[in-house]
Amino acid sequence: MSESNAEAVVSAVASATEAATEAAAGGWRRATGIAGVAIGVVAAGAAAGVAIERLTVGRGMRQKARLALDSAGPYGGLRGNPGKAYADDGTELYYEVDDVKPAAESALTRRRRRLFGRKEPAPVTVVFSHGYCLNQDSWHFQRAALRGVVRTVHWDQRSHGRSARGVAQARDGRPITIEELGRDLKAVIDAAVPEGPIVLVGHSMGGMTVMALADAFPDLVRERVVGVALVGTSSGRLGEVNFGLPVAGVNAVRRVLPGVLKALGQRAELVEKGRRATADLFAGIIKRYSFATRDVDPAVARFAERMIESTPIDVVAEYYPAFNDHDKTEALAHFAGLPVLVLAGVRDLVTPSEHSEAIAGLLPDAELVLVPDAGHLVMLEHPELVTDRLADLLARAGAVPAAATVDGYGSTSSSTGPG
Repeated sequence: MSESNAEAVVSAVASATEAATEAAAGGWRRATGIAGVAIGVVAAGAAAGVAIERLTVGRGMRQKARLALDSAGPYGGLRGNPGKAYADDGTELYYEVDDVKPAAESALTRRRRRLFGRKEPAPVTVVFSHGYCLNQDSWHFQRAALRGVVRTVHWDQRSHGRSARGVAQARDGRPITIEELGRDLKAVIDAAVPEGPIVLVGHSMGGMTVMALADAFPDLVRERVVGVALVGTSSGRLGEVNFGLPVAGVNAVRRVLPGVLKALGQRAELVEKGRRATADLFAGIIKRYSFATRDVDPAVARFAERMIESTPIDVVAEYYPAFNDHDKTEALAHFAGLPVLVLAGVRDLVTPSEHSEAIAGLLPDAELVLVPDAGHLVMLEHPELVTDRLADLLARAGAVPAAATVDGYGSTSSSTGPG
């Protein structure tokens, strides 16, 4: 994208606020179109950049294709035993637990007895934290593969998925902070994993949440955490990310985006109509900033699109400023000496792989895995590779025997009931 094109995009995003006002006077189509561009950009985790060639294809045909994918795609259908935790401001946090199958329990117990020296140890629990504008289903492939092999907890961050709207944000207008997300994770652990060893797994914002947990509760990490996986995430300096755009374009977007988001968040109902009206452009943006390979399964791409588009614009807006303030570099020291996996896509435009390299540089014993042909949603784009490396981490952490195998990647044969 040239600098002139980048600045044209900036101008379009900036004018979304004015366009929203025009809608009340009859300019609905233009308003929703421009607002849809802005929301697509932000919800995909990008600052700007669009792929408008999709608009030349028949709209009706694309809509039918999306409906077909929604009905046929098996992704996101895995469910576990539900539970609720409560954050310090009263926000209800939804989680699900997949327990170990009885047949696997005896082998795991023998292994853990050797590692932890306890006669009847509590099972190792793997706690998965998802990223911005996603939900717990973003771990679909890894959940399917580990189902029944190890106890897992999947939760939705506040205002995402099945968790409730953040009380402090909706009632008090308090901005979201990464520190608050760390405390939310602690509440989930207290409710779902009151005892026993824990492996923490986080993608993108979920990885930042894991770091915030360590920063606020170092004793928990020291006493109970036996392994950590940080996938496509960053410990700070996100304000320097250029999202694959020229410098001039990025700087211009950063100047206007907070104000645009705030204004759009105040007109959420109108903007949601705009997102629906510009679904094709929205899908192109999501694909650009989520995946690196062109041959991603269309059902997987649509699955990612559904998760992202389900995040309300006011939630998108209130989370965005937290990333510029995020700095948990010093918190990484709490993971020293633990088995740690740091994994990222080399072509990630949202949290570039250099940020993962920086994390690994501060944890010299960590395993660093850089996936050449992968973008931000690497766990959906290359599920086999991510699950392989995660299974190896779990073996090193004592969560599963070294000889354990996992089920077929992405299998949904047991998706109708809890683990």
